[in-house]
Amino acid sequence: MEIRKRKGKQVGRLTVTEQIDQKHQEDLQRLRGFRLLDDDFLTKCFEGDTASIELVLQIVLEKPDLKVLDVRTQVFVENLLNRSVKLDILATDSTGTKLNVEVQRSDKGAGRKRARYNSSMMDANLLKKGEDFDKLPETWVIFITENDVMGKGLPLYPVERCFLGTVERFEDGSHILYANGAYRGDTPIGKLMHDFSCTDAADMYYGILADRVRFFKESKEGIEIMCRAMEDMRNQTLKEGMINVAKKMLEDGTIKLEKIAEFVGLSVDEVKKLKTDQNM
Repeated sequence: MEIRKRKGKQVGRLTVTEQIDQKHQEDLQRLRGFRLLDDDFLTKCFEGDTASIELVLQIVLEKPDLKVLDVRTQVFVENLLNRSVKLDILATDSTGTKLNVEVQRSDKGAGRKRARYNSSMMDANLLKKGEDFDKLPETWVIFITENDVMGKGLPLYPVERCFLGTVERFEDGSHILYANGAYRGDTPIGKLMHDFSCTDAADMYYGILADRVRFFKESKEGIEIMCRAMEDMRNQTLKEGMINVAKKMLEDGTIKLEKIAEFVGLSVDEVKKLKTDQNM
């Protein structure tokens, strides 16, 4: 039991109000440590903000004239039969090119086959039924990683299909790029990677990014948005945990659906859907 002292007297368990205040203080402390390399913070900063993602893409793609028309964050790309994906950022530029940007602190999360899968899932959702394959737009999958996952010390690692015999590009419009978040140098990409690792907006080079970080860390409105987002993330994590418990109970096969729903806090319809999905 947690004990607090107040004016020399012991007080038992924290009240609901005190628990909420304690959780809020923990969220504020966590918020102070966020960087753009933290995907939840990145997606909130870039949500609906074409200027920030435009700057990032201009630098990592070395295309100073690139113009972003639309940006969406946490984009769920559904695969009805197999694994679906959630893209951190999906942007569209003025030429119709689709650009997926992912940030990864874990080397494992930036695996080469994940980049391949993201690329394939984007392609699978970019053509309407009966539409000619030549209508498929150009695509980029860009991983910004905390560490130098390729280990060559380079700031950028562009990946292209090519003819092995002549090393000419295949030119199918599909591109993969890794940006080395550990790279530092007096260059645009070096300064950008520095900014992605900053916890304090005052230490950042690029004003556009600093302003977004400052808003979500220092303004009352931005802090409230981030605290709500963190609460939503906690609730989502809790629900995912309950879903996993429900799946294990369904595997047992002896527990009634109504009882499972009662135990894990899901609706009976949600449990039925889990059972249907398991049987597919």
